[in-house]
Amino acid sequence: MKWTQRIVNHLRTPARRPRLGRVIQPRIEDTFRDYPSAGLTPSRLAAILRDADAGALSACMQLFEEMEEKDAHLYAGANTRRLALTGLDWQVTSAARVLEGVDRAPADEAADFCREVLSQLETFDEALQHLSLALGRNLAIAELVWEPIGGEFRIVEIVPIDFARIVFGDLDRLRILTAEEPTDGIELTPNKFVVHTPHNVSGHPSRGGLLRVTAMAYLAKNLALKDWMIFSEIFGMPVRIARYEPSASAEEKNELLNMLESLGSNAAGIFSRAVDLQIVEANRGTQGPPYEKLIDFLNREISKAWLGQTLTTDVAGVSGVLSATMVHEQVRKDLRADDIRKEGRTIRRNILAPLVRFKFGPDVPVPYFTRKPSRPQNLKELSAVLDSAVNHLGVRVPAAWAHDTLGIPQAADGEAVLSGVNQ
Repeated sequence: MKWTQRIVNHLRTPARRPRLGRVIQPRIEDTFRDYPSAGLTPSRLAAILRDADAGALSACMQLFEEMEEKDAHLYAGANTRRLALTGLDWQVTSAARVLEGVDRAPADEAADFCREVLSQLETFDEALQHLSLALGRNLAIAELVWEPIGGEFRIVEIVPIDFARIVFGDLDRLRILTAEEPTDGIELTPNKFVVHTPHNVSGHPSRGGLLRVTAMAYLAKNLALKDWMIFSEIFGMPVRIARYEPSASAEEKNELLNMLESLGSNAAGIFSRAVDLQIVEANRGTQGPPYEKLIDFLNREISKAWLGQTLTTDVAGVSGVLSATMVHEQVRKDLRADDIRKEGRTIRRNILAPLVRFKFGPDVPVPYFTRKPSRPQNLKELSAVLDSAVNHLGVRVPAAWAHDTLGIPQAADGEAVLSGVNQ
């Protein structure tokens, strides 16, 4: 059957229409927070995680939000991981370029259509940033707002869903709280929501996120930092000791204690000759408490969880060589490649697939969503590889890819270009 005939047949028997307009409306409750990190203890943390497993995600998601706000090292590591993904430009690739035996004409037309729709969405980049938060929470949801335009269904907006509105129903099915359903929430209807869960293949969606992995390290660091601040407040202050006779009464002891407290703030006091007053200077020569070492250790554990290494985030006091740093940097690139793959899988399944089905029908292959690779720093090395591949090995290198990789725009028809020695 010809490609044009398949389009006609699909228009005669349209697929199931998506729900139009916006379903999840803003609520005033979305602006409020309970600050569950205040006075957080190990038992309280365990209770919050258990509640999340039972379906009540609000406290857990609010805690994750506070963890990044209060811990500068965690915030930096999380942003480094996310920006390695969102900092790259995105692209839509025809299925004919990825799969063999695919009819090129419909595949390219579907890719062009999806690319056009996504490019016209003003909030698409913001939606991608929201979905990247799933790297920490292992869950992020956005709503697709559909509208009929020119006789076809198009996505006109992608709206992020507040994490505190997500709950679990029976059999761990995701639901979203609304004004009409403030307790149980509504179901996620097909072709209406983007659900990104990058860290788990099976199991409970609330488990596996990097913020959950580093929650105990955050708590231990928070408690150590609190003790360190208390220690810093009293460190170096002299200890005041006053000895009294065994026959001293309780009133005399209280009076003596009040005098010592007054001496601490006024640096002056009146004592009886019978009082043996001694001021002991704090010992500054011995090694201090292990707060700094403990916090450095916990920071390294957080870096390992988020970036797979520590040398690109913590180098103070660490002896190493350039080769070790390059190896650790490569680990971070491997994580980025995995994040790109999982993001592309979600976008293709929840956005590109319904766009193609409603436009062309179920027989047209869905294009692929991915990120453009970052340009190599060593262009001389890349040029040598291209020269060997094209001129000596006969590799067919797409001109568009070469222009993209080198950062050189393609010349328009009739535009003046530089002439090389081989031209």
